[in-house]
Amino acid sequence: MSPTIAIIGAGFGGLCMAIQLERAGIRSYTVFEKGPGVGGTWRDNTYPGAGCDVPSHLYSFSFERYSSWTRRYPGQPEILGYLERCADKYGLRPRIRLNTEVTAAAFDESLGRWRVHTSSGEELFDVVVSAVGQLNRPRLPGIPGMADFAGAAFHSARWDHSQDLTGRRVAVIGNGSSAAQLIPRVAEAAGRLDVFQRTPNWVIPKPDAVFGGAVRTALRRLPFLQRGYREWIYRYAEATLYRALAGGWSAGLLRRRALDHLHRQVQDPRLRAKLTPGYPVGCRRVVIDSAFYPALTRPNVDLVTEPIVRITPAGVETTAGLHEADVIVYATGFQGTGFLTPIDVVGRHGRRLAEEWKDGAEAYLGIAVPHFPNLFLLYGPNTNLGHSSIVFMIECQVRYIMGCLPHLARRGPMEVRPEAMDAWRRSLERAMDTMVWGAGCTSWYKNAAGRVTNNWPSPTPVYRRLTRAPRPSAFRFARGPVRTAGADCR
Repeated sequence: MSPTIAIIGAGFGGLCMAIQLERAGIRSYTVFEKGPGVGGTWRDNTYPGAGCDVPSHLYSFSFERYSSWTRRYPGQPEILGYLERCADKYGLRPRIRLNTEVTAAAFDESLGRWRVHTSSGEELFDVVVSAVGQLNRPRLPGIPGMADFAGAAFHSARWDHSQDLTGRRVAVIGNGSSAAQLIPRVAEAAGRLDVFQRTPNWVIPKPDAVFGGAVRTALRRLPFLQRGYREWIYRYAEATLYRALAGGWSAGLLRRRALDHLHRQVQDPRLRAKLTPGYPVGCRRVVIDSAFYPALTRPNVDLVTEPIVRITPAGVETTAGLHEADVIVYATGFQGTGFLTPIDVVGRHGRRLAEEWKDGAEAYLGIAVPHFPNLFLLYGPNTNLGHSSIVFMIECQVRYIMGCLPHLARRGPMEVRPEAMDAWRRSLERAMDTMVWGAGCTSWYKNAAGRVTNNWPSPTPVYRRLTRAPRPSAFRFARGPVRTAGADCR
């Protein structure tokens, strides 16, 4: 008999897990999605210019290659359409419960099963797979007076399409990847746009291109071309972008590319100075965009770097004065280090995941946590990438979880041993010491204590090797003794 499986989230991770279960003939699963449709972050982020900074042919499932991408870097509607087609092709819709939020999950030791609490009631499952992602909960800044603003205000991930920005005074707070995408579009419509920057980002050009009909036809009719193109993108990222993040030969090259891009697009030396970071390239997420800098040079746009003091009914007040606004857009990112928050997850002996992670989230291979049997994570701690496609990592994790299912079916609930977790933590820390993220900058990669909880510090082929198949010796089972083993991410 197949185990019953609860999958939380219907984005890339949740859909990938469900598809592989379907392909294996396992249909005893339910996907819980708190939103009104599939797609996760690509359903939620509908701001003007929303898109991906990973090439489309790599930002897709390896088992579901799509030859008809219209651009090298896909926009939000095209990615969402791809995910919806995947849900339809593999017949996932009947097992997806939309508008159903998981609020809590508790492991019942007497039953060896999970009690999953949702907005529609409680159900029992053998296995819980979290596919909530790292960038699903918008982060609003704690600026005094935000509730006092008299105009419209919203986060970029909750874009208010009822607001016509034509001719209006708009304030955008934030200048990361989402801001860089939406600012050029907003600048074209707004009468006045103030962009509030706390810390400048390194920006490199986006070599976007439209795939014409001939190219799409060739990729469709000659599958080896698509496979070769995808493989080239992947290998380039590992050979150059990863090496830059690891302080390798290409770090200086990436910095030079970013500075050249800035100097070509921004002629004003004072504006260039404001936009030049004072930390190593890659310490924060590198912005890939070719329209951001030109937008900041428009006559109706002003880059504001003075610290924000408060929000008033009339606009945004900085140490230099008031900037009046009709609309405020908070492009301030996500609560990336919270992971499963606000779901209340309780494991064996009443252990709460939030308490276990109070000093920073961690999981063995980013997938399993001691004391939480049959709980698996997709896109969990230390599995984010700064140079390649997270879809690659998700596929590795799904393959690993699929490999766990026969073990738990034979030997009962399985949980990673603390000894294996300790070994994993030590190897992760050794690898992390070589990466640029630990340099003196703040980023969503780190928690409040400065610990990098989000990113993977080694080449992705290493992660693929480590997750090729589960080591039973790294787990304890409800039935039968096992040996102790760890993993090394060097």
